[in-house]
Amino acid sequence: MSSDPSVPEAGSAARSEAATATTATTDTTGTRPALRLPPEFARWFERRGWHPFPFQREVWQAYARGHSGLLHATTGSGKTYSVWFAALIEAMRGGVRRQKPSPYTVLWITPMRALAADTARALAEPLADLGLDGDWTVGQRTGDTGSTERARQQRKPPSALVTTPESLSVMLAQAEAASLLGNVQLVVVDEWHELLGSKRGVQAQLAIARIARFSPGVRIWGLSATIGNLAQARDALLGSMAPAGVLVQGKVPKRVVVDTVIPDVPDRFPWAGHLGMRMVEPVAREIEAAATTLVFTNVRSHAEQWYQALLEARPQWAGLIALHHGSLDRRLRDWVELGLKEGRLKAVVCTSSLDLGVDFLPVERVIQIGSPKGVARLLQRAGRSGHAPGRVSRISCVPTHSFELIEAAAARVAAGERRVETLVPPEAPIDVLVQHLVTVALGGGFDADALFAEVRTTWAYRDLARADFDWAIDFVTRGGSLHAYPEYRRVEQAEDGCYRVTDRAIARRHRMSIGTITADSAMDVRFLGGGRIGTVEESFVSRLKPGQAFLLGGRLLALVRIREMTAYVQRAKPGTAAVPRWMGGRSPLSTELAQAVVEMIGRAGQGDRSLPELRAVSRLVELQQRWSVMPQAHELLVETVRTREGHHLFCFPFAGRLVHTGLASLFGWRASHSALNTFSVAVSDYGFELLSPVPVDWKAAFAGDLLDGADLQTHLLESLNAGELARRQFREIARVSGLVFTGFPGQPKRARELQASAGLLHDVFEQHDPGNLLLAQARAEVMRDELDLVRLTDTLARMRSMTLRLVEVEHPTPFAFPLMAARIREKVSTEKVGDRIARMVAELERAAEAG
Repeated sequence: MSSDPSVPEAGSAARSEAATATTATTDTTGTRPALRLPPEFARWFERRGWHPFPFQREVWQAYARGHSGLLHATTGSGKTYSVWFAALIEAMRGGVRRQKPSPYTVLWITPMRALAADTARALAEPLADLGLDGDWTVGQRTGDTGSTERARQQRKPPSALVTTPESLSVMLAQAEAASLLGNVQLVVVDEWHELLGSKRGVQAQLAIARIARFSPGVRIWGLSATIGNLAQARDALLGSMAPAGVLVQGKVPKRVVVDTVIPDVPDRFPWAGHLGMRMVEPVAREIEAAATTLVFTNVRSHAEQWYQALLEARPQWAGLIALHHGSLDRRLRDWVELGLKEGRLKAVVCTSSLDLGVDFLPVERVIQIGSPKGVARLLQRAGRSGHAPGRVSRISCVPTHSFELIEAAAARVAAGERRVETLVPPEAPIDVLVQHLVTVALGGGFDADALFAEVRTTWAYRDLARADFDWAIDFVTRGGSLHAYPEYRRVEQAEDGCYRVTDRAIARRHRMSIGTITADSAMDVRFLGGGRIGTVEESFVSRLKPGQAFLLGGRLLALVRIREMTAYVQRAKPGTAAVPRWMGGRSPLSTELAQAVVEMIGRAGQGDRSLPELRAVSRLVELQQRWSVMPQAHELLVETVRTREGHHLFCFPFAGRLVHTGLASLFGWRASHSALNTFSVAVSDYGFELLSPVPVDWKAAFAGDLLDGADLQTHLLESLNAGELARRQFREIARVSGLVFTGFPGQPKRARELQASAGLLHDVFEQHDPGNLLLAQARAEVMRDELDLVRLTDTLARMRSMTLRLVEVEHPTPFAFPLMAARIREKVSTEKVGDRIARMVAELERAAEAG
């Protein structure tokens, strides 16, 4: 374990203050007495032995003045009650003890369905003790809410509704949306950092702007625990919808302990494919030492494998450990969450499905398998333990290879320095705007001028040009170049100038398609008897033959048949099993953590052994220095070596997987532009490899235009199959904008069908409508999401400022080896790759021992 594991939370520790019902203080401006806490609330805190924190009082005061804002506070410190109690306290002001709220007085937006039930329980819990249960009611509406409950809410709406951005947009698509949501006084966006950097956040901005039009003066509050760019996050949430926006930072004493489980013999030639299963026994011992533990993996396939491995290591834990990820059936996940809350489970192996908000008090510690990839994620997951004021949060990093020892140390140091990642909100996505236009046209219709002004109150569309807005209206009314097809003329302009949807079939399809979450088509997995297990991606199941086994939900299953997007299975006999692959499995190293890693590697190269992780990798460092040099922050390390495979270049910019993908393509294209050559490519978070059959004069190439920033985007587009990348990106844009329909419930269209339809539309637009804004968006998103163009540009500029260290080596070094292994994994079957890489490691170890 690491020797100095404590990480302080942001800011200085703030003492809690006693709740008093009799003393009024003066606010900082001296113009108005501070909010008096009603006696009921004071007694509620006293009965629990709690005291309101200063930041909670600050929120109550700001809310009472009519302010909106963003609350940034430690996980488990009481953010929920900060804003919820603000609304309840206001209802009891002015001598009116029980001012009966209107329907939908509070809308509470949560990013995940799983949080809705837990949040609704948390909001409802204090109502009876406060004497408000006769007036205030709490409901929830998400994609999991049944038709009976939705109908009941139509007849008798709750005072507070917990919902998601998608379900709120569905409500806005009702003809009576204006009257339904005309009395909203407070909109809360929980876990705002989870939405901020995505189109779902833009969807939330548009929905809130609509509510602000229905209910002028509505207050908007966001809640977040881990975010770097707080001021921008606040501005993105509020736009110009709220006249006064405050930023409240809750500085609550919170000790976070971060340590590392050190392997007995760290490898000198690490590679990222073996999952660190030799660490199963140390992890099992760590789990034994705590009452309840969350074991986080970064992808669902790893969660399946670690769950099985832990059960094999501790068979007596059957029934005491569980598995949780987003592809499992909702009932299974509910059972696991309830078991965690009640303290019946020893451990749960999970993914980001348990990253957020759900309150599991029994959890004493968290284990992170592999690199957290970012500082914010490390702190977010650490906060799942000790989820209450005054309790210690503890997370242990478990490296799956030696470089993750360095990443663990870097993450701990960066967390202690609060180097939390910033999140960049999307700017004016046209597909989301197109979807919103149809939604609003369904929800009572709109006037173009009024809606343009409303949309411009959001941060995302604050600079939206009227020409682009008019293009979007033309696109939903005439269909653009698709005007000959009635199904694309979704909105009509009436004689009074109002735009509405009049076709019932179009209305039904749109309501079923609202949302911005995109993924590969999911296929249901069911037992032959009918019991549902969960979902896997169609692209995985389509490669299986009947009788082949795979893991899902901790079960070994054998495929029987596939029928209508359902895979029917039965229990399989023990043996080799495939593990489903899910999209999004390779998150790049964040900029902040990458910088911290470079600094930590520099410390290791200078002989620093003050941290246990650095002592553990000393053999690797010694060999890297003997065969080459250690990378340094001011130097660009480039290694070349010749093997039986050909001529290798290994370059180490430490800029993350996405950037290295672009750089590798750019380098290969520029190098082969002057001398004909072909390259095989491999990338990691640390660097990239180019393998060619003929030698390249890399010294001359670096002296030439290899690092040139001129014509960068043009050269990137030429070096990549940019057209195909844009076509693939366009499929998601076409779905969000409503150009393709994903299918009715129980009858989803296959991914191949959707891709074919979207591809056909893409080609039609390119040929007949080259100025189509959705095409331009697809190209821009490829640059931003597939290649991270901004970071790539910054990286290339940084590389030009560094001293080139071009080293010709006799053997692939410890830093180069993971790239070779990654390339081999892409070409060799799963059954053989481990054996082949093991042979390579053995050869290199013999060379190392020979000196």
